[in-house]
Order: sequence, then C-alpha cells, then structure tokens
Amino acid sequence: MAGLETTGSNPDVGLLYDINGLTATAPDWVDRVVTVAGEYGLILALVLLTVWTWWRVRRTDCREEAAGAVAAVVWAPLAAGIALLVNIPIRGFVGRPSPAEQHRGIEELVAVRGDFSFVSDHATLAMALAVGLFIAHRRAGLAGIALAVLLGFSRVYLGVHYPTDVIGGLALGTAVALLLSPLASALLTPLTKLIARSAKVGRLVWSPKGTRDEAGSVEQEQEQEQEQEQGRERQEDGVRQESGAVGVSRRRDRDLAA
Repeated sequence: MAGLETTGSNPDVGLLYDINGLTATAPDWVDRVVTVAGEYGLILALVLLTVWTWWRVRRTDCREEAAGAVAAVVWAPLAAGIALLVNIPIRGFVGRPSPAEQHRGIEELVAVRGDFSFVSDHATLAMALAVGLFIAHRRAGLAGIALAVLLGFSRVYLGVHYPTDVIGGLALGTAVALLLSPLASALLTPLTKLIARSAKVGRLVWSPKGTRDEAGSVEQEQEQEQEQEQGRERQEDGVRQESGAVGVSRRRDRDLAA
C-alpha cells in the first residue's frame, strides 16, 4: 500500500524536485561522481573508517577500556545488518514506489531494482554504522554521521529516494544502533575481554602504546616468581643440609666422648 503522500503538494515531493533538479545544470562529471559515491563510494568510506576506528581504539594502555571500545566497533556493522533486516517488513508494509514511478521529470541516474522506496537501505545502513562508531570513538562517529548524511543527500540527487525515505533511514539506523547498544555491549564486551587476555590473538583487541604488552609483562612476572620460588627452595635445601651436617657432627662428638 502507498502509505505516504506522493502528490506535488507534498513538501517532500517539492524538495525531491529541487535536489534532483540540480542534475539538469550540473556537469556530467558531477553526476558520475555522485553516482559512484551514492552507490558504493561512501559505503566503502564508512567501512574503511570502521577499520581505522578498530585500529585506533585498541591502542591504549588500559585493557578494559580497549575491550569495551572494540566491542562497540564490532557492534557497528552488526547494528547495520540488524537495521537492514528491520527495514524489510517496513518497506513491504508502506509499499511506496520509487519517485520516478510516481512523478514526471525525475532524472533517475541509477537503475532501480523495482524495490519499494521507503525506507532507504543505504541511509539505514550508513547511519547505523556511523552511530555504532560514535559509541566507540566520538570523532570517528561524527565523521561517519557526516558521511551518512552525505550519502542520504546523494540518494535524493540520484532520483531513487524521496527526502523522507532518507530521513526515515537515518532515524531507523540511529534507533537500532542506540537502543540495542546496551544489550550488545553486555554480550560482546566479555568476549573481547577474553580475547584481550590471549597471548596469541590478544592484539586484535588490545595493543598498548608501549613497547611491551601485558601478556609479555605477565610472562616476565611469572618467570620472576618461579625464579624466586626456586631460590627459596634452594635456600631451604641448604638449611636442611646444614642442619643435617650439624646433627652428624654432634653424634660424632658424642661417640668420641663415650
């Protein structure tokens, strides 16, 4: 069912014409750049930003802090996937056709697969990923949110979504990433803490800024404790041997005296 108004009197449609109308005067190279960015480029930028954030948050002197931050980074793509799944029934329920199917004069720069328009998958995925990154690292999250908004604008420019499709996607992505974040943290943080303690794969979660990691320090401390324990045992053996020698000497003295 077409649950959203699509007539020209709708401000949403007017804004669609204003933004998509920029294609009439824009150079061809601008259309090509926006097409690549709107389809793949900005999503790829968000993925690279996610990788950089993971690399950044794991480099801290506090293992607990690193484990929590990495758990948040892991949650970001999971939130994006969950948000897309949530969007499937929403798109089917609203059943809003693409703008080009409803309005004349819309310049559709990319082929639409015949799917419904509301809510925008691209905007949903991008915003969920960006908000997840914001939980882990504020500056990376703000950069991700800017990329998500830019991606949403590009989808309207390309003529494949109404502005409200994008706004709905941004809101859905934000809601999923924020509302499920406490549960995700409770489930993921113990796992990242466990990985951080591993001598083999611990650097996936925690890589201290210093030259040595905690695993190396722990091993060195264990070696020192073992050496100290061995030293105490040698001292005890020496005391026992000395006590035995004294006892033998005393028995000899008694035998001679007898």
